[in-house]
Amino acid sequence: MDERWYLIIALLIAVALFLILWGLRRMRPKAADPYEDMEGRDFEFYCAELLKRRGFIGVEVTKGSGDFGIDILAEKDGITYGFQCKCYDTVVGVHAVQEAYAGRDYYDLMVAGVITNQYFTEPAVKAAKKLKIMLWDRDYIDEDYFDKE
Repeated sequence: MDERWYLIIALLIAVALFLILWGLRRMRPKAADPYEDMEGRDFEFYCAELLKRRGFIGVEVTKGSGDFGIDILAEKDGITYGFQCKCYDTVVGVHAVQEAYAGRDYYDLMVAGVITNQYFTEPAVKAAKKLKIMLWDRDYIDEDYFDKE
């Protein structure tokens, strides 16, 4: 056999090994997303527990629909809070900030915020700064999720 055949065989073996390793890597199970199977209402109760663990008192999940933009009412250090909870599979936009803003006024709260399992769009962040709405994204709540394990 001449030298070209050895080179072709070596190249074919290298390609085969690459494809096998690439296929094995793709088959590796992903880390479980703790929010993947949560419905919106489940996420609201999860967030209520998170608030309790962080020292909030009087934590109350509001009724499911017609909540005027606030899913959870709470208090901490004499300050009243309201939170809009968004369990999405995409980023959270301005509408959630607007809901929290409206809910703060409706319930006469001192502070309002949005809690999500995702992240916020840049317009949502800008609106929140202007309207003084707290934003708790996935990084903030994941910190709590992994602390409890």
